[in-house]
Amino acid sequence: MSAALSSKLPGRIVLVLVFGFLYLPIAVLVLLSFNDSGLPTSWSGFSTRWYGALLANTYILRAAWNTLIVAVFATVISTVLGTLLALGMETRRRKSNGLEALAFAPMVIPDIVLAVALLTFFSRLGLTMGLHTIIISHVIFDLAFVCSVVRARLKHFDFSIVEASRDLGASGWTTFWRVTFPVLLPSIVAGALLAFTLSVDEFIIAFFTAGAGRSSITLPMQIYSMIRFGITPEVNALATIVMGVSATALLISQWLNRERQVP
Repeated sequence: MSAALSSKLPGRIVLVLVFGFLYLPIAVLVLLSFNDSGLPTSWSGFSTRWYGALLANTYILRAAWNTLIVAVFATVISTVLGTLLALGMETRRRKSNGLEALAFAPMVIPDIVLAVALLTFFSRLGLTMGLHTIIISHVIFDLAFVCSVVRARLKHFDFSIVEASRDLGASGWTTFWRVTFPVLLPSIVAGALLAFTLSVDEFIIAFFTAGAGRSSITLPMQIYSMIRFGITPEVNALATIVMGVSATALLISQWLNRERQVP
């Protein structure tokens, strides 16, 4: 037993070191958000006053409202389109590798490339940049992720129950709402939460497609503008809140998307 334990020990040490390297800076950020001192490296006591300062900052509140608007609209639209795309791709009689590569390209294309492409596209169309262009951009970015999550569920879907429903006289619409949709609902919700998380966190695409003025600034853009003048506990508090919302949505998404037996 001691030999087996000693053989596993190096692997466990490496695992602890890797997770420490990944999450220790985040833990420090969360801890410093409760620092009473205004200096980022000097601890002077526990305080929640920086979270209260966020509520009194009109720029942060406006950016948070913009982020919520973008995330909600982008999530709803990308969830609907991503689900329909997954159903269409999975029910095709002939699989096309080119179509799949095209559908999932936004997932693998670097954000900076996609941002520049969208900026060029909107400029060529003569569109005025604002929240609407950010929403469109986030839909394009999120759609592939929603599609991949729903398709993972469809891989274990028994399409014979759809045929049985149609054989029993149900219409295509009734079959979808009473047979297909309830089975896909956990993956649809998981995809929506993932899309919401990605939309809240996205900075590069929003930065390129927001246009001029403060009316279309989102929270990641606001955080970027604040850290240009130095890291403060107020920035740490804002980053902690954003990280908490994103982590919660992501954990719920993973829980809903865990593999289950299709009834």
